[in-house]
Amino acid sequence: MIERALGKMVVGNLIVTAAGRFPDKEAFYCTSTSRRFSFRQTNERCNRLAHALSDLGLRQGDTVAFLSTNRVEIVEIYFALAKAGLIGIPLNYRLVPAEMIALMREIGAKALVAERRFSEVMRLAERELPQLRQQISFGEGPTGSDLDYETLLARSATTEPDVEVQESDPYYFNLTSGTTGVPKCYQISHYNNSTLGPFFDAMELSRRDVVLSVFPMYGRVGFAWAACSVMYGIRNVLVNFDVETVLRLIHDERVTITNLVPTMAAMLLDSPKLADHDLSSLRGLVFAGSLFPAPIREATMAKLCPHLYEYYGMQETGALVLSTPEDRVRQPNSVGRPILFSEVRVVGADGLTLPPDETGEIIGRSPGTVTMYHENPAKTAETFRHGWVYTGDLGRIDADGYLYINGRTKDLIVTGGQNVHAGEVEERILTNPGVAECAVIGLPDPKWGEGVTAVVVAKGGQTLNADDIMALCRQHLAGFKCPKKIMLQTEPLPRTPTGKVQKFLLVERYGAQ
Repeated sequence: MIERALGKMVVGNLIVTAAGRFPDKEAFYCTSTSRRFSFRQTNERCNRLAHALSDLGLRQGDTVAFLSTNRVEIVEIYFALAKAGLIGIPLNYRLVPAEMIALMREIGAKALVAERRFSEVMRLAERELPQLRQQISFGEGPTGSDLDYETLLARSATTEPDVEVQESDPYYFNLTSGTTGVPKCYQISHYNNSTLGPFFDAMELSRRDVVLSVFPMYGRVGFAWAACSVMYGIRNVLVNFDVETVLRLIHDERVTITNLVPTMAAMLLDSPKLADHDLSSLRGLVFAGSLFPAPIREATMAKLCPHLYEYYGMQETGALVLSTPEDRVRQPNSVGRPILFSEVRVVGADGLTLPPDETGEIIGRSPGTVTMYHENPAKTAETFRHGWVYTGDLGRIDADGYLYINGRTKDLIVTGGQNVHAGEVEERILTNPGVAECAVIGLPDPKWGEGVTAVVVAKGGQTLNADDIMALCRQHLAGFKCPKKIMLQTEPLPRTPTGKVQKFLLVERYGAQ
């Protein structure tokens, strides 16, 4: 009989181990409150919070919602829930209060821990969610009827909670990016979030690094950087993305690595104060979340940091492939090759693996992959098939195993019977030096079925001419690929927290017009 190992991989062990191995080393710098915490202090505060939640009547398996910007409390909440065997629901503060209330109601949250800047959500929850047993708040502002976070910690024990957590236990609910419609909810296990090592090993992280966390920590990527810094004993600088603040922190804190999306890089590049800051401490910039336009990529390497990492995966899969700076030299347009324990294929409509360099749908799996959507059997059946996650992304794999992204299957525009990949058109339009952002969508057209439509945003201070953009496309693209319409808009494109354009919102807006 084959027995599994006696040990287990659970998230709470990450901070316990760090506190033992690196007790007095600085773990987190909370820039919004100017507080610094060692690994030992962080672990003790996590233990205090876990005991406080238990003392309030919450038991293993109960669900706790939390709502916070990037500050140390959100890190403590993640690890306290892991130690107590509670299930989290990190709330996206970009949602409107009614959407957050609906999520808490659907998941059955029994407590809410929130930053006081979100008092509107807390007061609404008091009125509309009778199942909430407790509300705990922290940060600036009046307490109201909720319990004070620091007071609860001060009166609770620092000992490790006596709760037996299994690696298959649910850890927290998370939302998909929502690029093609309403976000979907899925559940991450302790095992899913304890298997981050291969991803960060591929970026050669070590104790010599200093991480700057700018991704919102209500998302899976944001928490992954907190978890990795704990795993490796790395100092982590927590910040809410702001161009001037990020540049200053890289300079002052000697940051070595940070994860951005191309839009963030473009904003840093456009800063008039870029030259005032010393960014030489950066050994690498990490990108994910959307296609990386060549002009932004080249400017990033020239002006921010010459060494780029890029990874690809879904919220549901975790990272699947990664491109290193060395890979970037060999194959600059690839997102890399599979990391340890990850598998990636490109398949045709019949589900069979395609030969090298043929475009099809990307499917993948890894230890970080979840298995279903919460109470959504139709979407579960569509996405999770035959032991693989069908990503909905188009791509190809070359003979050397490098993966190239061609766009979304739902970005496939069928115009006059011809297939047009939106990503190809976007890449061409983004070569115009005056273009900051571009999204290509298909809109109903009585003649063509779908009309290729480009939504374009100019860089600050630039004026764009639709005819010039059209001429650029006609010079480099087949006629059927060229946009039928160019929509110039002044406001930024709508994006998810991880930087992906929410094209369904553009279709709704311009389709109605």
